Amino acid sequence: MRIALPLLEMWNLQAALAIFGTLCLTSINGYKNGKVEKSCESMMPEHHSQPNTTASPYTLTANASKFSPGDNIRVTLSGSERFEGFLIQARDATNPDGLAIGSFTLVDPAISQRLTCNSIAGSAVSHTSNAKKTEIQVIWKAPSNAPPTVQFLATVLAHYKIFWLKLPGPVISQGDVTPAPPRSTTVMSTNSASTSILPQPFTSEGCGKSKSCLNDPVSCNPSVDTNCFFLSYSTLGQTVSFELSGPAQGYISFALSKDEWMGDDDAYLCINDEGRVSVEAAHTTGRTYPEVSSKSVLTDVGWRVSNGVIQCKFSRSIYTPQDPVRVSLNNSYYLFVAHGTAEYGMIHKHTRQPLISSHHQIITGPPEILTGSRSPQLMKYHGALMLIAWMLAGSTGKLMAAYFKPDWPEQTLFGQKIWFQVHRMLMSLTVLLTAVGFAFPFIYRGKWSTRAGAHPYLGCTVMILAFCQPIMAAFRPAPDSSWRWIFNWLHWGVGNAAEIIAVVSMFFGIRQQSLLLPYPWTTGVLSAFVVWTIVLKLVLKLHGVIRKGSGKEDELPVLSNISEDANWDTKFRMAVLAVFVIGNSAFCISLLTSIGDI
Repeated sequence: MRIALPLLEMWNLQAALAIFGTLCLTSINGYKNGKVEKSCESMMPEHHSQPNTTASPYTLTANASKFSPGDNIRVTLSGSERFEGFLIQARDATNPDGLAIGSFTLVDPAISQRLTCNSIAGSAVSHTSNAKKTEIQVIWKAPSNAPPTVQFLATVLAHYKIFWLKLPGPVISQGDVTPAPPRSTTVMSTNSASTSILPQPFTSEGCGKSKSCLNDPVSCNPSVDTNCFFLSYSTLGQTVSFELSGPAQGYISFALSKDEWMGDDDAYLCINDEGRVSVEAAHTTGRTYPEVSSKSVLTDVGWRVSNGVIQCKFSRSIYTPQDPVRVSLNNSYYLFVAHGTAEYGMIHKHTRQPLISSHHQIITGPPEILTGSRSPQLMKYHGALMLIAWMLAGSTGKLMAAYFKPDWPEQTLFGQKIWFQVHRMLMSLTVLLTAVGFAFPFIYRGKWSTRAGAHPYLGCTVMILAFCQPIMAAFRPAPDSSWRWIFNWLHWGVGNAAEIIAVVSMFFGIRQQSLLLPYPWTTGVLSAFVVWTIVLKLVLKLHGVIRKGSGKEDELPVLSNISEDANWDTKFRMAVLAVFVIGNSAFCISLLTSIGDI
């Protein structure tokens, strides 16, 4: 019973999480199928955006101006532009913010559906999918308790974040009642009410003189370089003007942060939705979706989309008393620049580490050319140490033990054979570099990373195997011991397993967000390193087979008989070793250079 109860509790927890997840998915996907009963009162889509306040291309009409209880009135929503979604209701003309009145029947059930609002079946009509349309017709039936005047209202979505809220339709009245002037509906202001299309791209001219700039790559110019990520800002009086540019499929954004971690940040989004860019002020809490501000804090908004590059500019006050969530620009912050994909005006999580300024910066301070990186310094050290450990020290140390035992038979180094001392020194260095590099990610994150995939598990395996080697070596039996063959096999097997897993871990490591090296050429360099290592080991293996005059070689390296031309064999192996080290160094240096550039 003591075992069964925890299992039952665990099963109940998993079931509850599964049900909760299903409900969440249902609510997320429900917008496309028009199941928007939660918007019955406000008629406001929950799309993390504000309604459009420009002139609407859509109209709402009715085929009658008078009605009696029980009458059927044909209502038509049409527009000069296609729309994806809609919500139609009838309300008291003197109180358009009140409850829905009457019920609807459908003309075309394929594109429209009845909703239950205020416990009245069919008191609203919505879309059945996000298929584009230019007209929708429904029939409204007047109830027996209808008010003297009724007005039809519609919320129309052109495309997810582009929508008009409570578009006013015609007012119809009972009998000889004179329609009262309809009260205006409440429409929330947009985050950036007036926008313009930028006539030309931004430029890096004036950086460090009239404006502060953060560029990636360093010193790139967004006016001529389509791969340039660019953020600039300058102060004029009590306002600060920002310019943001970068190649992105869906959005580009920047944030002002008190530290080098995402969360509780002042963010600004430039989202491309089918060639039209919305510029929004937002606030991030942890790693959740940014909460877009409902207040208008941005002025002088402009945008431009060309050759896959999104550009936007805006100004905001140093202090924003109308929106206390916005931070004061008189303080110092880290600058984050991120980009990613978007769908229907909704941004997705960026797949690349944000560009983060190297130090705090007072936004209203003197103009400065800033530097930044997409990888934390500790993670760069981690990657560099692991590459040096396994591409240079470890691979060379294993090569010495596998193929250089017959060389320098009469010479010693600190009382031991040369090959053994070099092997022990290089493998000890490998374990030391691996241990130090292994610690850096934990120091950086302060905990286990749940978003790093297989890489941390592979790294832990390598670390364990690497520590097993010196422990086994410390207890190795004497050369003439009957147990020596067991040690030889274990030492050989664990060493090869550690090297193979380390290489696999490196392939995963160079694709991590915190150390995302350029793709695909860095993957190609690492692949070439693997092929290069295998080829040179085969050369040494083949040379040994030929020299022994046999086509079969031992499973474990053993001492070879010293022949009369052993000196030539040593020189050949030394030449291959030199080529091996030079080639591995070239591969390693190219990857280290790539780490230094991010």
